[in-house]
Amino acid sequence: MRIFILANKDQYNEIQTINADNDNELIFNLELPKMEEYNKYEAFFILSESWRLLDFSQFEDKPVFINSVIETLSDLKMPLNVNRLNAWPGFLQREIWEIVSSNQKDFGKIFKGLNRKIIVVKDEPGLVAARVISMIVNEAFFALGEEVSSKTEIDMAMKLGTNYPFGPFEWAEKIGLENIYHLLKKLSEKDDRYLPAPALEKIFSSNKTI
Repeated sequence: MRIFILANKDQYNEIQTINADNDNELIFNLELPKMEEYNKYEAFFILSESWRLLDFSQFEDKPVFINSVIETLSDLKMPLNVNRLNAWPGFLQREIWEIVSSNQKDFGKIFKGLNRKIIVVKDEPGLVAARVISMIVNEAFFALGEEVSSKTEIDMAMKLGTNYPFGPFEWAEKIGLENIYHLLKKLSEKDDRYLPAPALEKIFSSNKTI
């Protein structure tokens, strides 16, 4: 199986942390192939924001996976062959990937080629892991704003107390605080529990950096 992956250098490095199946060929590139070359590939991963400019009919019925963590397939009105996954920094190196699919097709061969396992989750903003981490980061900003402790101490407490690989502020820096903030804003449209903490909201309202 030939799998085309449009990815930046960091995404490429994360995917390569686990060796792909030798029976499959992964073709990495920074731009899409020419139209006449599409028939050379059996699946496509579009991990950059360039998927927003695509005419998905050009893929016909071939599986396409886009990096859309916040926007859902239903919001985007995507065709049935288009699926969502989380390609935010740090998530592609995981052995298990969350995907959202409208057609419930068996993707076993494709992800075996990437040496990854998959979990199909609901078509909701944040999928599962990113939504959970965004809440952890938000709670850390509540604690910071209430002067419970410093960023360094909060990170250390989370790692020692829960055995997490990163503290919430380390996670925010790795994933991108802007990603976390916009996911929380989207989630808070339907659930007030996700409203960004005042200390986090202040960063973006004043254009400060973390």
